[in-house]
Amino acid sequence: MKRLSLLSPALIATPALAHLDPSEHGSVAAGLSHPLFGLDHILAMVVVGLWAAQIGGRAIWAVPASFVSAMICGFAMSLAGLPLPMVEPMILASSVALGLLVTMAVRPDPRTAAVVVGLFAVFHGHAHGAELGHAEAATFGIGFAAATAGLHGIGAGIGLLLKRQEKVLRVVGGATALAGLMVAFG
Repeated sequence: MKRLSLLSPALIATPALAHLDPSEHGSVAAGLSHPLFGLDHILAMVVVGLWAAQIGGRAIWAVPASFVSAMICGFAMSLAGLPLPMVEPMILASSVALGLLVTMAVRPDPRTAAVVVGLFAVFHGHAHGAELGHAEAATFGIGFAAATAGLHGIGAGIGLLLKRQEKVLRVVGGATALAGLMVAFG
């Protein structure tokens, strides 16, 4: 319990305090750190992998690939100055909605799941573009795309480990949705 209490501040670090300065650490490192230090991003990225593993088959690679691709499109939209309404609420909604899909064991066709996560991903990418700061866009983008794919991989790995324990996987999905609500309203 003592370890959990020591870890709690790290889990609730705000994005403004958590991201690396690109001038000090480089744009790739800043991009890598971006999704890793915001609980809202971590929850959404991991649950994409969980859901992909729960669906199974080609969804294991297609759903995360759709997320990363659509996220890059959202990043490009932001860099081009194209506005996107409700970015932060949609980022927060992504972990809740995707967590609920895992909890309810919704298994659509992989193409449908790819579209669902892709819609949320556009908002995540747009936020990355808005928070670019002094980083170089291409290398920052490579960094956050790699970190995102890694988090998807972690989620898919957990999902595959729990594949035979469907109830546990569904509880993990519910916990993700609940954590998303806590981030949104906490």
